[in-house]
Amino acid sequence: MADPSSYRPRAGEIPDSPGVYRFRDEHRRVIYVGKAKSLRQRLANYFQDLANLHPRTRSMVTTAASVEWTVVSTEVEALQLEYSWIKEYDPRFNVKYRDDKSYPYLAVTMNEEFPRVQVMRGHKKKGVKYFGPYAHAWAIRDTVDLLLRVFPVRTCSAGVFKNAARTGRPCLLGYIGKCSAPCVERISVEDHRGLAEEFCDFMAGRTGTYLRRLEKRMAQAAEEMEYERAARLRDDIEALKKAMEKNAVVLADATDADLVAVAEDELEAAVQIFHVRGGRVRGQRGWVTDKVEEITTGALVEHALQQLYGEESGDTVPREVLVPALPDPVEPVQQWLTERRGSGVSLRIPQRGDKKALMETVQRNAQQALALHKTKRASDLTTRSRALEEIADALDLDSAPLRIECYDVSHLQGDDVVASMVVFEDGLARKSEYRRFQIKGFSGQDDVRSMHEVVTRRFRRYLAEKERTGEWTDGEDGDKGTAPDGLAEPPASTLTEDDGRPKRFAYPPQLVVVDGGAPQVAAARRALDELGIDDIAVCGLAKRLEEVWLPGDDDPVVLPRTSEGLYLLQRIRDEAHRFAITYQRTKRAQRFRSGPLDDVPGLGETRKQALIKHFGSVRKLRAATIEQICEVPGIGRKTAETVAAALAAAAPAAPAVNTATGEIMEDVEEPGRTAGSPGEPVPAGAPDRRRGQET
Repeated sequence: MADPSSYRPRAGEIPDSPGVYRFRDEHRRVIYVGKAKSLRQRLANYFQDLANLHPRTRSMVTTAASVEWTVVSTEVEALQLEYSWIKEYDPRFNVKYRDDKSYPYLAVTMNEEFPRVQVMRGHKKKGVKYFGPYAHAWAIRDTVDLLLRVFPVRTCSAGVFKNAARTGRPCLLGYIGKCSAPCVERISVEDHRGLAEEFCDFMAGRTGTYLRRLEKRMAQAAEEMEYERAARLRDDIEALKKAMEKNAVVLADATDADLVAVAEDELEAAVQIFHVRGGRVRGQRGWVTDKVEEITTGALVEHALQQLYGEESGDTVPREVLVPALPDPVEPVQQWLTERRGSGVSLRIPQRGDKKALMETVQRNAQQALALHKTKRASDLTTRSRALEEIADALDLDSAPLRIECYDVSHLQGDDVVASMVVFEDGLARKSEYRRFQIKGFSGQDDVRSMHEVVTRRFRRYLAEKERTGEWTDGEDGDKGTAPDGLAEPPASTLTEDDGRPKRFAYPPQLVVVDGGAPQVAAARRALDELGIDDIAVCGLAKRLEEVWLPGDDDPVVLPRTSEGLYLLQRIRDEAHRFAITYQRTKRAQRFRSGPLDDVPGLGETRKQALIKHFGSVRKLRAATIEQICEVPGIGRKTAETVAAALAAAAPAAPAVNTATGEIMEDVEEPGRTAGSPGEPVPAGAPDRRRGQET
């Protein structure tokens, strides 16, 4: 625990101007980001008597080891920089809203030649129109199914679309009238785009004009005694009205607004957002956060607005945002929202009428969400705390292991030997800290040597970071300049302490768990002892009987089958195994897809594809002359000579065999990949390496 006075800036160092500040811990990890109208006044609040600080603020300043700041011109710039740094550094003491799911949107891909209506999640793409978010994907599909009767827009995937165009037959929706079948040219590109735009207009709330137009066309058809067409138009009108009924009118003046409500207690806060477009609720979403700092309702609202609109622009930011409390000061936030939208945005508290009544509804939803979250979370927190305490008691640790790292080795009959490192903090997976390793010190199958190598490499880097030299040490295993997955690593100069990015392997665990028994545990302990590390506990979890092995003990520690500690260790071990075997399968697939052109130095993927496209196969490329190779765009003579030499040195693949008849298929062109790749015949006499057991 650090003394804040040890890193308190000297009097007069802190400027009296707007800016953003960062607190860092002893490992140079950013643990808190904040903004201030006056940096001097704000930071002075953190360096007063600890007894006067809020408990969470006191915990933050005693965890920190340094503070730094950046001066900006305006409070709006400070707001934007604070949001960017919170997204980049993920500080542990900042308010971070946790969303328990990825909300689905109804999306129309207006950036395609034939726009498609579909359900989309995740980051928004340029040129795609979004409506929502919706609570459930099935709600979107129900709405789309009703609207396709009136707006028969394409909904199929690219593969289905291309297959229908190739065969000249539309899919089922094309036959039943719920798709205009642009794949078989029943409708022109322009007319189909017009349908998609009408669909978007209807979803955006411009429904009255379109309904009146349909009613007029229905009356006209009836007058002309075209009763079948009139009946269809009548059914279309009913379908549209039914779709509209799914979103009741809540604001009579057809307002576009977002309503944000907050429910909170001393420890947590829940935020609920209603998206109202055209007077109707078009979407709803919510978040929950731990209050890891002393914070007001207005500050919670400000963080919620950052989360909600930080990646948005244009019409996705509404003209009106209604909140239960205004940020202090409100002007920078309102100006920031105006810049995001490109026109004026009203940020205010509703005082009366329909908007105040709707805000009360949103507030009730927030209170229910907080109550439901606390019901689920109470058991979860208690269980995780008990599990960590049981592990500490069983392994005779001084305190509960808040950070646990687990290692597993995976291979396929001795080939593609890799290892994984997974990290759990406070009993929860921290996937951003996961790492992958290639075993490089030797070849073949030896899990004990592999475990020793992986633990050595991981903690050698930890020691290098601890020295704060800014460079990796040049170890015997040749790790310098190479990432754990064997890929090139950025130079140490790009990972300096000043840029704020946490260096890899910079933070030690309290407990190392290995997947295996006594031999693997002994190897991990020996690796730590060789590096002079004696303050990290080691244990192993054997799969067969789920026994916990400790270094130097002849007998394992047997935890009860109902133990929460054993269950947590099993989860960590299984996650390490999943992560390792996924990487091993990826490496194996890459090896199967490799070919003789992969060994040509300086030949990238683009030029490899150009060569194969020009000649049709590696077999024909091998038979080509240097002059013929030079005819390929982007291939010079020197590169052509290198390609010819590499192909001449590589032995041609054995003839392919039809496994059903045993016939040698002499005319099959070499695909440019090694034998045994998925979907290819296995050469005669070659072992099928796809068979075997993964570990």
